[in-house]
Amino acid sequence: MADIAALTAIIEPEAKALGFALVRVKMFGGQSDPTLQVMAERPDTRQLTIDDCADLSRRISDAFDALEAAGRDPIDHAYRLEVSSPGIDRPLTRLQDFADWTGHEARITLAEKLDGRKQFKGDLAGVEGRDIAIVDALGARHLVPFDLVEDAKLAMTDKLIAATAPLSAEGADKIIEVEG
Repeated sequence: MADIAALTAIIEPEAKALGFALVRVKMFGGQSDPTLQVMAERPDTRQLTIDDCADLSRRISDAFDALEAAGRDPIDHAYRLEVSSPGIDRPLTRLQDFADWTGHEARITLAEKLDGRKQFKGDLAGVEGRDIAIVDALGARHLVPFDLVEDAKLAMTDKLIAATAPLSAEGADKIIEVEG
């Protein structure tokens, strides 16, 4: 499998050059359908447009092509490149994400058990040092070490939907009829 840290080191400067913050670099799909997923966002809107995704995709492809031409191909097999915005029920990958989304519901899965649990679900209550505070449905407050987080994402709620209004709703009210 590809070296995610090495890929991130190549991709992050390309994202920053466009004014984007890199949210996640992940390889999935195994041998049968390998996909390099890159999620980024504009820091001011927390979103990307389709054009933003296309621009970043081209920059990443150009950087990888240049490395391949120099004999340093970062991924030595066929793969699909997927560039996107993190979406509404976004993954939480950086410590700052947990602080930024305080008050919103999240699900956190740990790499190893903490207090007999591998999963915590509840409202994010901020960050203390390198620990994430989360309050569960019973009102219990838990401190989860960021370094133990294997996966975390926001839960789709009305509150989250209201907080993540799209940049543009242009075309959302149009009905396109297709003859079939």
